[in-house]
Amino acid sequence: MSSFRDLLVWQKSMDLADVVYRLTRSFPREETFGLAAQLRRSAVSIASNIAEGQGRSSSREFKQFLNIARGSLCELQTQLEIAQRAGLGQAEELGSAAQLSHEVGKLLYLLARSIRAPPKKA
Repeated sequence: MSSFRDLLVWQKSMDLADVVYRLTRSFPREETFGLAAQLRRSAVSIASNIAEGQGRSSSREFKQFLNIARGSLCELQTQLEIAQRAGLGQAEELGSAAQLSHEVGKLLYLLARSIRAPPKKA
């Protein structure tokens, strides 16, 4: 793997960030520095941590950053549910973001699981 850009999970997390940005554009002005900003930060954090982890020198560090990305994903899913309950955003975009978030979650899990720790020295 030559670049984080080659990772399907990174590509999907970038798609998720795009959907979140489109979704939050329709939020009321008073949410600009509230839930809209939180959603955007969480979405950006997912892709950023995948990229940073892939750029690290060890598989252990990569796995750690994938776990951080999973934490940000859980934040995002919670914030999407809050937005839905509060009646913020377009239903179609909320649904698209939720669906993509679940897909990214599965990919993060599978990638983290596939990373093997180096054998322990005797």
